[in-house]
Amino acid sequence: MEKNRPIPKPVKKPVQVPKVPVTSSAKHVPAAKTIDFAFTKENYRLMLIGLAFIVVGFILMIGGGAANPNDFSPAIFNFQRLTLSPILILTGYVIEIFAIMKKPKD
Repeated sequence: MEKNRPIPKPVKKPVQVPKVPVTSSAKHVPAAKTIDFAFTKENYRLMLIGLAFIVVGFILMIGGGAANPNDFSPAIFNFQRLTLSPILILTGYVIEIFAIMKKPKD
C-alpha cells in the first residue's frame, strides 16, 4: 500500500500575448458606451406628480355617506365627488402617460 503523499500542485506557465501592430483604423477606437436609462430624473418627477394627482382625486372621492345606512345623504352628489375628483384622476393619468412617453434630452 502507498503512504499518504501530498499531491503536487500543477505549475502555471505565463501566457504570452502576441503584439499586434497599431494601424490607423485601430487608433480611433470609440470609448466604451455608457448605460443610458430609459427615464431621467425629470421623468420620475413627472410620474410622482401624476401619482399625486391620482391619489388626491381618489381621496376627494371618499366619503359622502350618511351615518345611518337607512338615511339618504345628498352629499354624495356634490361638486367635489362628481366633478373635481374625476378631473384630477384623469389629469393624473395624462401626466403619467406624458411622463412615460417623454424622451430625455441628449
